[in-house]
Amino acid sequence: MITAIIIDDEQHCIERLQHLLATHCRDQVQLIAMYSSVEEGLAGLKTEQPDLLFLDVQIKDSTGFELLKQVKKISFEVIFTTAFEKYALQAFKFSAIDYLLKPVDADDLVAAVEKVRNKTSREELSGKMDVLFHNLRNMQGLSKRISVPSISGFSFLQVSDIIRCQSDINYTTIYLKDKQKITVAKTLKEFEELLTEYNFFRVHNSHLINLAYIKSYNKGKGGFVSMTDNTDIEVSTRRKEEFLRKLSEL
Repeated sequence: MITAIIIDDEQHCIERLQHLLATHCRDQVQLIAMYSSVEEGLAGLKTEQPDLLFLDVQIKDSTGFELLKQVKKISFEVIFTTAFEKYALQAFKFSAIDYLLKPVDADDLVAAVEKVRNKTSREELSGKMDVLFHNLRNMQGLSKRISVPSISGFSFLQVSDIIRCQSDINYTTIYLKDKQKITVAKTLKEFEELLTEYNFFRVHNSHLINLAYIKSYNKGKGGFVSMTDNTDIEVSTRRKEEFLRKLSEL
C-alpha cells in the first residue's frame, strides 16, 4: 500500500483528489494527511514520511517547486497537480515528471498511481527534478533538456544536440551531434508530440528530424533530405507539402 499526502491550498481540490483516490485507488493508495501551506507541508513530510506526495504547483504566495528545494533529501515520489498553461507543462513533459492537470481526471490519476507502483530510483527522480527546474528557468529559450530512459538508467539530453529520431516499432533511437545514439523504449509519436514545437518535423513514419541539421533537400516523388550526420532520409509523399512549407519558414 502506498502512503500519500496532499499539499494544496484549495480545499475543493483536496476534496476532489481525496474522493478520486477513495473511489479509484482505494487498494493502492492510503491517504494519511493533507496540508494547505508550504510550512505545514514541510513539517508533514518530516513527520509522516510518505511514499507519495501530491503537490500543487501554486500554493498561496509560494510554489511546490520552492517547497521541494527546501527538502534536503527527496525520499518520496512526486505527482504535481497543476492548472499551468501549456508552455509550462512542456517543462514537466521534458523532465518525465508526472503531473495531473486540474480538474484532476480519474483515468489520469489511476495511470499516474500505476507509474508510482513501478517506481523509479531516487537518483533518477533527483535527475528528473534537475531537468524540471532547469526547464522552468528557461521555458522561453532554447536551453531545453529532455530526460530519456536508457539501459543503465536515465540520460539527460540537450534538445539542440538531437539530430534525428528513428522509429523501430515501440522503440526509438536518438542520434546526437556527437555521434552518440541512444535507444529508448518509447514510440516515435511520443517524441513527435514532445519535440514538434522545437523545430522538429516527422518527414516519414519512421523518422523525426531536427530541421536545424538539414544539409540539403533533393526533389522527387517525396524526395529525401541529407542530414549533417551524412544520412539520407526519405520524405513521404503525403508529408512533402507540409515539409516544404516548414522549410520555407526557416
